[in-house]
Amino acid sequence: MRIVKLTNESKNDILTKLLKRSPSQYGEYEARVAAILDDIKENGDAALFSYTEKFDGVKLDKDSIRVTEAEIKEAYEKVDPDLIRVINRAAANIRDFHEKQKRNSWFDYKPGIIVGQRIIPLQTVGIYVPGGKAVYPSSFLMNAIPAQCAGVERIVMTTPPGKDGKISPNTLVAANEMGITEIYKCGGSQAIAALAYGTESVPKVDKIVGPGNIYVALAKKRVYGNVGIDSIAGPSEILVLADKTANARYVASDLLSQAEHDELASAILVTDDADLAERVSAEVDKFTEVLERKEIIQKSLDNFGYILVADNMEDAINAVNDIASEHLEIVTEDPFATMTKVRNAGAVFLGPYSSEPLGDYFAGPNHILPTNGTAKFFSPLSVDDFVKKSSIISYTKEALSDISDDIQKFAKAEGLTAHANSIAVRFEKQ
Repeated sequence: MRIVKLTNESKNDILTKLLKRSPSQYGEYEARVAAILDDIKENGDAALFSYTEKFDGVKLDKDSIRVTEAEIKEAYEKVDPDLIRVINRAAANIRDFHEKQKRNSWFDYKPGIIVGQRIIPLQTVGIYVPGGKAVYPSSFLMNAIPAQCAGVERIVMTTPPGKDGKISPNTLVAANEMGITEIYKCGGSQAIAALAYGTESVPKVDKIVGPGNIYVALAKKRVYGNVGIDSIAGPSEILVLADKTANARYVASDLLSQAEHDELASAILVTDDADLAERVSAEVDKFTEVLERKEIIQKSLDNFGYILVADNMEDAINAVNDIASEHLEIVTEDPFATMTKVRNAGAVFLGPYSSEPLGDYFAGPNHILPTNGTAKFFSPLSVDDFVKKSSIISYTKEALSDISDDIQKFAKAEGLTAHANSIAVRFEKQ
């Protein structure tokens, strides 16, 4: 990995390069995505089936697009029973974490006045699960479980079929173990369009969640407003903040755990120890040579891999906050104290044994996180993403009378006399 002296100039250059990976920067794909969305909106199943055949090489119809009970049963025959045990153990941790996020409706009472907030689960949610270059049943768990904790009535899933017209057995089993059986064989921007607009076979949903490729990201961006979305996810990121106490081998392995995702993934070490920087770089080279996805890893590191050496830990922490990485590992002498100085990160992993894959699969917190610097203002996926809130207001005549003049004065000051009148008429003398 390249070792760079941390300066304002080098940091800004890196930030500029990282932001270019954002789905918002891929304008050349937008027209293609828009055409697909418009076609499915207009022609429904016919367009959906046509694109599925074109992009996935699978010919489907209204009788075969939905996964059957027989296909789910067949999937169980292909999945290691011990993996099913692991899936359920991970799911229990994820559910336990997200159950604690649930909020209650509340009401405040004063004489003649009731105000409050009602928490209402969404009715229908569509989960997109990738199924192209990589298959991620763990992402399904991270989407489905908080939706279930929130109380969503209907959860449907779409995922691309393989060339054989079937869905990954691991994904099917994970879904069935969570009680999700309404699963459709479609992927890419065509699946997002089907969920956003509805077709004869695929239901329209209230919100679409789940990661995907650039076509999925741009499609979600375009349908936002017609339906809700979780976020427009960019490529994966990891940033490790480390001092001289860090184990170079551990740090190197964690950086590569994200670099293997794809060529656009970002892996960055920020440290105040030049010796650690050299040792981590050497360990990265050793690991890269023996890992299965070394070609992807090497391209990722060449494009977006950095080791930044700061003059001191304060400068290092400032860089961490500016980069606002999706995943942040803090491997310092006192990681909890260091954490209090960090404002911007999607998920924070503290100490040498809190490796990033722990969060991907097992710890419980959600692994669907803000990317491309959006951790400055976005949060991880949570139960809050699957509920909506309604404000409740109830006044008696006496309570309204006490403030009627004030309301009318405010409305008239804004030139909205009809607003003022709607209050005034309630106190007209008969």
